[in-house]
Amino acid sequence: MARCFVTREIPGTAIDRLAAEHDVDVWSERLPPAPDVLRERTAGADGLLCMLTDPVDAALLEAAPHLRAVSTYAVGVDNIDVELASARGIQVGHTPDVLTETSADLTLALMLAAMRRIPEGDRAVRAGDWLTWEPAMLLGRDLHRATVGIVGLGRIGRAVKRRVEGFGARVLHSGRTDGVPLEQLLAEAAVVTLHCPLTDRTRGLIDSAALSLMGEEAYLVNTARGPIVDADALATALHAGTIAGAALDVTDPEPLPADHPLLSAPNLVVAPHLGSASHDTREEMADIAVDNLLAGLRGERMPRCANPDAYERPLGHS
Repeated sequence: MARCFVTREIPGTAIDRLAAEHDVDVWSERLPPAPDVLRERTAGADGLLCMLTDPVDAALLEAAPHLRAVSTYAVGVDNIDVELASARGIQVGHTPDVLTETSADLTLALMLAAMRRIPEGDRAVRAGDWLTWEPAMLLGRDLHRATVGIVGLGRIGRAVKRRVEGFGARVLHSGRTDGVPLEQLLAEAAVVTLHCPLTDRTRGLIDSAALSLMGEEAYLVNTARGPIVDADALATALHAGTIAGAALDVTDPEPLPADHPLLSAPNLVVAPHLGSASHDTREEMADIAVDNLLAGLRGERMPRCANPDAYERPLGHS
């Protein structure tokens, strides 16, 4: 029986399956464990089921000599030192595919909310400011016939493409090896939606120079990773009116401090990282994360392995 640390309570019954085979320690507090606490609780563990907010870095891996498998409750693995884990023969599992359609749905919801100014309308109604129907009240922009620029045409990007084409939108995309140049996409798109992974190349990709290429009637949507967008540059652009609006499910930092200038910017919609937040999807993610951990602890290849080369290396090898 292996020892496992799970860094948050997760929906569904997947943890019961893990506990049926192994000794499971679940962090029960609402806020995640601080990095030093995370290292302490993982130090004697054979398996770790973590969230995207947990830094599985060199310090943690050094402190956990028995660790054989890491499974993250997310698609992205940018919070994990995958290279070092691979060097040590530690498999890293993740949860791709299952949240694709749910995340694409939220992208469309945010896009429409910003373009049609729905949060502003909701606030006006609740504040008693809606006194009568007015021809020029809260005019927004149409998604149908708009040009939508998709940065990163992976699983979620393709799912978003299908949806906006159903609205009658024209689609441009920009990727590392295909599509149009990013500069062209930014200049032509009425909506720019981000679906690329967070890497050294994409960190700060949407900075002041990129935002300056967008028009005053253009919108930015980010449901990928917060650090892809320079938050200060975006706040400046929104306050200055050099772009029309933005809709964010992810931010940098996350969550934003209450006094961050973004939160006082006009026509900004911010969601608390809800991309995969449906009952069915979060429970399926839990099942996949636990399946990954169970396989890794058996010495088998994880069903959704982010570093398959680790399976070929002896544990502890570096």
